[in-house]
Amino acid sequence: MSFGKKLSRFFYNRAETSDKHWDKELQTHYYKTTKDKGLAALQDLVKRSNKFEINSVSTEHGEISFHIAKGKKAFIIATVIMVRPYQTAIDFTVSTESALPFDFGYSSKVIKQLYENLNKELPLIDKN
Repeated sequence: MSFGKKLSRFFYNRAETSDKHWDKELQTHYYKTTKDKGLAALQDLVKRSNKFEINSVSTEHGEISFHIAKGKKAFIIATVIMVRPYQTAIDFTVSTESALPFDFGYSSKVIKQLYENLNKELPLIDKN
């Protein structure tokens, strides 16, 4: 990862995960579970935390949207996709609500914390 890419992460107010992301910590995580169980685990994780509030859940689309209610505000969309039987991908998109056009890497930090918590709940297969 080049210095320019590391520096650029601080000058955006949005971060998202993908299969081939240049930052290894922001690559899609794959879990050994079904879509429904992955979505349920994610929903439980959000409900247990007093930091988050759920906006909506779409089980048929495998999406949950929630926001950070305490501290620095951010809006999060999590997508749960079953790639193969018992191989489910979970991706995040985080947009920080701020008066500034950048968040100093806060949105990336939120994704990393969500993945850390999910790794405790679900068996991680691969980050790809």
